[in-house]
Amino acid sequence: MNPVLGQDLSLFHLILNASLPVKLVMLILLGASLMSWWFIFIKLFALKRAQRLTNDFEREFWAGGDLNTLYQRMTDQRVEVGEMARIFEAGFREYGKLRRQTGLSMEALIDGTRRAMRASYQRELDGLESHLSFLATVGSVSPYVGLLGTVWGIMLAFQGLATVAQATLAQVAPGIAEALIATAMGLFAAIPAVVGYNRYTHDVDRLANRMESFMEEFSNILQRQAAR
Repeated sequence: MNPVLGQDLSLFHLILNASLPVKLVMLILLGASLMSWWFIFIKLFALKRAQRLTNDFEREFWAGGDLNTLYQRMTDQRVEVGEMARIFEAGFREYGKLRRQTGLSMEALIDGTRRAMRASYQRELDGLESHLSFLATVGSVSPYVGLLGTVWGIMLAFQGLATVAQATLAQVAPGIAEALIATAMGLFAAIPAVVGYNRYTHDVDRLANRMESFMEEFSNILQRQAAR
């Protein structure tokens, strides 16, 4: 109980007694916050797995073993493979198919292999970037949704003073306080989403650069192998 205003301005009381539009805004922000935290944890584990599998594949690939043996191992369903390994599979599979064709130039052989790897790269990149757009949307929209709830709550609070002969701070304070909670919830939803989006976008970009570098280096290896 507030000793000055003689009213209960606790957080729970303000939320419980908020007007219906403000409650709807709070509910929307709560749902967006919970979903963004869910996606934040999903991406955290997914990107850690992707980085671990990429490191494992690069270590095995650059160990200098036979490519056919590596391909057979990567296509074994019992082996957990990552994004870079699937790009390797797509490229080496296409390389094997094209090389069996007669009359195909080396340029066409390598170009077809690169197209297969590029298509696989785009699929893997789409998977890595999944849910990031939701985090970006929550991070950019939530403060404005919270502000909408605040403006609406303050407007209702002042409208309630129209029927009062003498307005006091005690009469308008609860309405303003509940309205400001909507802004706080908007920021609470937006800040983790923005931090998560920026962090994971950086991680995805690093993985994408590693995959692009691998495609170029692998194309050069296949080109030298085809020239023998």
